Amino acid sequence: QVQLVESGGGSVQPGGSLRLSCAASGRIFRINDMAWYRQAPGKQRELVADITISGSTSYQEFVKGRFTISRDNAKNTVYLQLNSLKPEDTAVYYCYGDEELGHERRDYWGKGILVNVSS
Repeated sequence: QVQLVESGGGSVQPGGSLRLSCAASGRIFRINDMAWYRQAPGKQRELVADITISGSTSYQEFVKGRFTISRDNAKNTVYLQLNSLKPEDTAVYYCYGDEELGHERRDYWGKGILVNVSS
C-alpha cells in the first residue's frame, strides 16, 4: 500500500505564500499522475493542479499565474507553491497520486492539510 503525507500548510495573510509538499511512501511501483485538490468549507472537493510523471502540468483557471506544481520523481514527492494567496484559497488541500498495476489503476489520497488565508 502507498501512503501520501502532506506538509507545509498553515495560516498566512492575503498576498502571502506557502509551499505544500506531499511525500509518497510504502510499496511504490511507479506513481504516474500526481495532483493537488482542495475543499473549502461547505464546498465540494475541486482539482487545483496536476502533473504527469514526465512533468507536464495543468492548472485550474483560478490559480493560474499564482500556484506552481512540481515533482521530484526520485523522492516520490509533489510540491505546490502557493503565491499571492487570497482568502478564497482557504481550504483543506489534498494530495493525489495514481499507479497502474497491470490492468488495475490504484488511486491514493493524502489526509489533507489546512491552508488558512486571513488578515
